[in-house]
Amino acid sequence: MALFKKKKKEEQVQEVNPQEQLKKENEALVMEVLTNLNEKLNGTLYDNCIIMPKGYTIDVQVGNKEERGAIKLIQFIFIVKNDEFDEPLIDPVDAQGATESDAAKMASDIFYAGLWHPIDMAMNKKNPAPVSVDFLRQHYDFEMYCQSVVRIRAGEQPKQPVLLAKYLMSELPKYIGSKKYYWVRIYLAKLFVPGNEETGQEPKTKKMIEVRVNGSVCPQLGDLLIPYIDSWEDTEGFACEKQYVIFVQRDEDKCPFDKETVMTAAHECLKSMVKIESQDDYIALAKKLEEMTGNNGLASEIRIFIPEILAKLTLGYREGDSLYLLEGEGDDQKQIEFKKTQLRSYFYLQQAILEFLGTRPPQEDVRKIVVNSVAFREMMKVQKQLTDQGKQFNMSDLFVPGTSYKIGEPDYKVW
Repeated sequence: MALFKKKKKEEQVQEVNPQEQLKKENEALVMEVLTNLNEKLNGTLYDNCIIMPKGYTIDVQVGNKEERGAIKLIQFIFIVKNDEFDEPLIDPVDAQGATESDAAKMASDIFYAGLWHPIDMAMNKKNPAPVSVDFLRQHYDFEMYCQSVVRIRAGEQPKQPVLLAKYLMSELPKYIGSKKYYWVRIYLAKLFVPGNEETGQEPKTKKMIEVRVNGSVCPQLGDLLIPYIDSWEDTEGFACEKQYVIFVQRDEDKCPFDKETVMTAAHECLKSMVKIESQDDYIALAKKLEEMTGNNGLASEIRIFIPEILAKLTLGYREGDSLYLLEGEGDDQKQIEFKKTQLRSYFYLQQAILEFLGTRPPQEDVRKIVVNSVAFREMMKVQKQLTDQGKQFNMSDLFVPGTSYKIGEPDYKVW
């Protein structure tokens, strides 16, 4: 009997943990992608990434995996980093093949022909297009590099490459600010299912338009591409186009603060705001942030935008791409519109808030912060009005064009 029990115990030890098995399979897939890609790049494979000249590194992660019949479909996420990037370049690539190895090879081919093209152009300054940016009394000169379009369209003959960015160029410079690098990802997709007269099924069309600047979705830029995607023929099946644009500032970065400073102060601000009980507490927080950042304007941005961003993320209302800086007083006050991507601290603060929410803070702590938000207070008024009128609605039905703010510093600069 004892021998029997021992044998059963040994069998249990030998059982494979499904999660561990999946992890090993994904690690092997990542190495296949990196190996295939490095055959083209001639970089250095080290510690599960590719190291390239001028400080570029390429990491790969495995996303969704599924099977459709005999076909393997796998999403690979390429992450390109550089010391001069505030945010990494991220390229999700959907690949397929008869085997997972075939899908891995396809992913490396797509990345190399796609995102790596403008990165290589920027590294070697190949055929830059000059772009000037002026906003809020500051001027920046950039060099723009654009890849060829990556196109998948079932049943269509190959077409000449399309510069998707040309549809955005009237507005795109308005999203560029003081950072050394900006990257823009343009993605269009359409699924058309024809109708069926015998069954009475109506034709169906699903469309997706997404434009990201340094990883942040910019809905108003996406709206500019609606006429273009509407011009696509209704070819049965799935069609998509993707293009990357990279902007590199010609001058050295002159911003007086770095990301780490903002993140450290933002975490301190979040921690302190949940403890505020009086006006004196708030004044003490403002003074502490000024000491931590050494920049009164930045300290004010942190105090103002943390409640506003947290309100947007937790309530779920839709918000436009704009910020509105209020200058002057009374009848002489004017409102200057610019874009969130042009305020350097904005998405650093958003990252800090997402990290805060990732700790699953008590609901009461979140509420103590968002009550300082102007948008939150306005949303509560709208909610009460609609509820009193007996109307049903979702917060996602409500739209705010952007956030207005005022900085009480005479020499305030938007970085």
